[in-house]
Amino acid sequence: MQRPIITLLSDFGLKDPYVAEMKAVILSICREALIIDISHEVEKFNIRMGAFVLAQAAHYFPEGTIHVAVVDPGVGTARRAIIIETKRGLYVGPDNGLLMLAAENDGIGHIYEIANPKYMLKRVSRTFHGRDIFSPAAAYLAAGVAPHMFGPEIHDPVKPSFSSPEIHDGMILGEIIHVDGFGNLITNISEKMLKSAEISERDILHIRLGKKHLRIRLASSYEDVGINTPLAIVGGTGFLEISVNRGNASEILGARAGFPVEVKKIKDK
Repeated sequence: MQRPIITLLSDFGLKDPYVAEMKAVILSICREALIIDISHEVEKFNIRMGAFVLAQAAHYFPEGTIHVAVVDPGVGTARRAIIIETKRGLYVGPDNGLLMLAAENDGIGHIYEIANPKYMLKRVSRTFHGRDIFSPAAAYLAAGVAPHMFGPEIHDPVKPSFSSPEIHDGMILGEIIHVDGFGNLITNISEKMLKSAEISERDILHIRLGKKHLRIRLASSYEDVGINTPLAIVGGTGFLEISVNRGNASEILGARAGFPVEVKKIKDK
C-alpha cells in the first residue's frame, strides 16, 4: 500500500517550532503519512505569493496528494477553514484565496468547511490553526476519512482576482502574481488562456503593464531578443512571464506583484 502524501506550505519560516508541531500532529494521527515541505519561506502574510508557489509545485505531485497551505493573516476571525476536493487531490487551509489558484488548475469538485470538532485538536488556539485545525484535517484525510465528514459543503469560497484572469474581445486581463529571483514578472495568464486568445509564439503583443505600454514578442527563448530587451515568454511555470534578456524586468519596468496586465495580439495589417 502506498503511503499517503501530505505537503506543507507556510510563511512560518524555520526558526520557530511551528512547522515541527504541524508535522507532529499529522504523524500522531496518521503515522504512515509521507510529509513533504514545499516551502516555509513565503513572504509573511503574502497570500498571492503563497498561492503561486502552491500552484507551481502541486501540479507535479501524484494524484491523491493532500496539500496543506497556511498563509493566514485572518486567523482567529470569521474566515472559514476549508477542504477543496479536486480531480487530482485535496487542499486544506484558510478560505482566503490561498488555495484557489492551485485548486482551479486541478479542477474543483467540492468544497467543504472544516467544522466538525471530532477532526480538530481538543484545544483550538486563536492563532495557530495550522497546527490545531489544518494538520489534523489533513491527517484524518490521509487516514481515509471522507471530505464530506468534516462539515457542510460550501459554494461561495473567497476567489481573489489573481485566480481568475479574463478574456474580453481578444484582450486578456490579468495581473503580476509573482516576481522571481531574476526579476521576471510572472503573470496569472496560463498558456491555455493564451491559446484561447489565439496567441502563439512569435506573435507581437501589446502589453499594458501598470501605466506602461509595451510592444514585445512572445518568444521561445530569452535569446530571441537582444540583451536588455524586454520579451514575453511562457516560462517553466506554465504562465506568461514578462522578462528582460539578461536583465531584471521588475527593476527596469518598475513593476511588482499585483500590477494589472493587459495582453492583446497585434494583428498584421
